[in-house]
Amino acid sequence: MKSTRSLRMTQGLEKAPHRSLLYALGLTREEIGRPLVGIVNGFNEIVPGHIHLRALSEAVKAGVRSAGGTPLEFPAIAVCDGLAMNHEGMKFSLPSREIIADSVELMANAHPFDALVLIPNCDKTVPGMLMAMLRLNIPAILVSGGPMLAGAEMPDRNGAASDLIAVFEGVGRVRAGTLDEDELERLAENACPGCGSCAGMYTANTMNCIAETIGLALPGNGTVPAVSADRVRLAKQAGAGVMALLEKNILPRDIVTEKSVANATAVDMALGGSSNTVLHLPAIFREAGLPLTLEIFDEISRRTPNLCKLSPAGRPHIQDLHAAGGIPAVMATLLEGNLLQADALTVTGRSVAENLKELKAVNRNPEVIRPLDNPHYPEGGIAILRGNLAPDGAVVKQFAVLPSMLRRTVTARVFNSEEEAVAAILGGKIKAGDCVVVRYEGPRGGPGMREMLTPTSAIAGMGLDGDVALITDGRFSGGSRGAAIGHVSPEAADGGPIGVVEDGDAIFIDIPGRKLELMLDGDSLTKRLAAFKPVEKKISSPFLRRYARQVGSAAGGAMFRD
Repeated sequence: MKSTRSLRMTQGLEKAPHRSLLYALGLTREEIGRPLVGIVNGFNEIVPGHIHLRALSEAVKAGVRSAGGTPLEFPAIAVCDGLAMNHEGMKFSLPSREIIADSVELMANAHPFDALVLIPNCDKTVPGMLMAMLRLNIPAILVSGGPMLAGAEMPDRNGAASDLIAVFEGVGRVRAGTLDEDELERLAENACPGCGSCAGMYTANTMNCIAETIGLALPGNGTVPAVSADRVRLAKQAGAGVMALLEKNILPRDIVTEKSVANATAVDMALGGSSNTVLHLPAIFREAGLPLTLEIFDEISRRTPNLCKLSPAGRPHIQDLHAAGGIPAVMATLLEGNLLQADALTVTGRSVAENLKELKAVNRNPEVIRPLDNPHYPEGGIAILRGNLAPDGAVVKQFAVLPSMLRRTVTARVFNSEEEAVAAILGGKIKAGDCVVVRYEGPRGGPGMREMLTPTSAIAGMGLDGDVALITDGRFSGGSRGAAIGHVSPEAADGGPIGVVEDGDAIFIDIPGRKLELMLDGDSLTKRLAAFKPVEKKISSPFLRRYARQVGSAAGGAMFRD
């Protein structure tokens, strides 16, 4: 055993009381003398992506024991973004990322484990646990719960498989008169057939794929289905694998370097991942002292083609990506074009190139993973926009925007909350050529920077996604599609220009040109900003009041200020 961390708690005359408490757990002398491995389990009974994690935890423990360690489990919280959507609960989702990271740090230092295996699955648990891994910098592996299978086919949509986003968009279809409420309820019953993170390339699955790409999770972590026996085997391998990392003294910050930053961002762009990665990846890499700015995102996006078009942008789901070869096949394709750092280290103890050779990684379906010479889009999935409306930047999932909205002048319809915007959309008050502007939903102004899957899905479900944009200082679900431009910075609560937009203002969107402009002359905008006093919301939650005081700009990953 290379680590001496647990010896601080278990060895020596003065630690006899500590051993007494460990004996109270039922541990033997032999178990106490072995490396102690913390198993961080995100299990709970409210999140479908986490309902099965007890079984995976047992598999991890079996792997640890088989390699000579003593596993000891402790919990982590998890918020289901789908259940928290479009009400006050979503204000607590992004903040949970910091709580997860802090709580893992607390437990792992209060009880000095020699190593960790972390079992997340849904949106904020993955980045929160990755942050903790790098902060603690002890041998660690992440193994996620895996993706949900797609739901039943939808006869009225040419046999496309259903998923949670189809249900969200179904609400808009009911309002548009193209679906009745009984059909919507049948869709709701069948769209999410069981456990796992929701079936498309939404935030949870994007982050689980990126954990594999960074090198902190084993190959297969992002795409092996939750219900597969392969997922159980992967968990056992993670348990045994962390013992190998402990023996070799390979630490997370040995793995996560500038090369990992480049690889994670490139694969994100090739996958067309969630725009939430622009919040999570900077927060993760900051724990290793590595910068990831909006400029780096955009630079890598411009040179990395979009190879995958999964739900919500396309029909395939994560299970289809897995059948096509998974993340190793995507990485092998990028490696052909010298778009990856092949010598980056991973938790297998081997480099990216060595892993791909060992796996014989190959693309089995060029329709799911396009070759480099036939991409869906010549640039990456995410674009960073700037202009007088977003001086510090804004984010859009560009490949999910219909051609009619890539470059367009729209008319602002302004709302100071998501609820007001949703009421207007579903009430039929938004027309072609409009731009729904939702402000005071940023990290500080929300507070909590709510995801806005409900309004974007309503726009798409009502057939307006080719003619209506949505611009916000809040953020979007990985399931959002259309001209959904978020993370507008500075946010309204910080005096940003989005706070002075008025109904009827013209806004110019130029996604290929990376522009987001409020069509006012400089003097008019200056006068509005000089007279602007941001709305101060009353915050009833003590936790959210503390969060609002501590959180930084979305342009920097919505991280706590030092």
